[in-house]
Amino acid sequence: MTYLDTISINAIASLVWPLCRVGGFFMAMFMIGGNAVPTRVRALFSLAVTICILPSIPQISEDAQPFSGEGIITTFNQVLIGIAIGYMTQFLVQSFVVSGQVIAMQTGLGFASLVDPVSGTNAPVIGQFFTVLVTLVFFAVNGHLLFIRLLLLSFETMPIGPHGFNALNYKQIVDFGSVMFQIAIAMSISSICSMLIINFTFGVMTKAAPQLNVFSMGFAISMIAGFFVLVFSLNSFMGNFYNAINVLTETTCSLISTECEGIFR
Repeated sequence: MTYLDTISINAIASLVWPLCRVGGFFMAMFMIGGNAVPTRVRALFSLAVTICILPSIPQISEDAQPFSGEGIITTFNQVLIGIAIGYMTQFLVQSFVVSGQVIAMQTGLGFASLVDPVSGTNAPVIGQFFTVLVTLVFFAVNGHLLFIRLLLLSFETMPIGPHGFNALNYKQIVDFGSVMFQIAIAMSISSICSMLIINFTFGVMTKAAPQLNVFSMGFAISMIAGFFVLVFSLNSFMGNFYNAINVLTETTCSLISTECEGIFR
């Protein structure tokens, strides 16, 4: 009976621990981990993906004890690894959301806002436009399959056990936050420069002709110019997207202790 109990415990551990990592990944992944996807659907999807990748996961040691102190630490580490990999995808979409907010505030379009279906908070319409655009492009180029592949690779580079991330890995996650703002500035720099020139021109006009009402006329012209700037800035969207996802992929590979080069061009 004891032998059968051991087999049952090991069989449960070989399914539950990978499920914890996969579930943590989908819980933190953007769009799938958002409020728009019900928790039950997310849980069933995590279970289905876990069953599909089980044959490719290295075998767990037969001496593993899921209901011991070491087993609790192992469970916690699996969830943490999955959340870290899934959370990296949030940086991608937030880079363009920040860019959209900067463009909206510079062009006077920030007054229009909608409820973000992912976070549940109010966000400018331009930010929502970039959110939808990034989501469609991300799934169109199979970015979700790329990160599921990296998640599967993490089982080889970081086997299931009580050992998880170290301080250097956490620092990489924090440092990537600065890259997010760099990508946002690169996407919105054309809007910033264009609106700076327009506002400077209005300042000169007001100084030369004080009778001009710069607030009533300038706001309308700024919005019209903002639309043109937004249209022209979309020409560089794919270049910025590929650059962002390449940096994101390289950082994620470094996070799971492996090497890979950006595959999007």
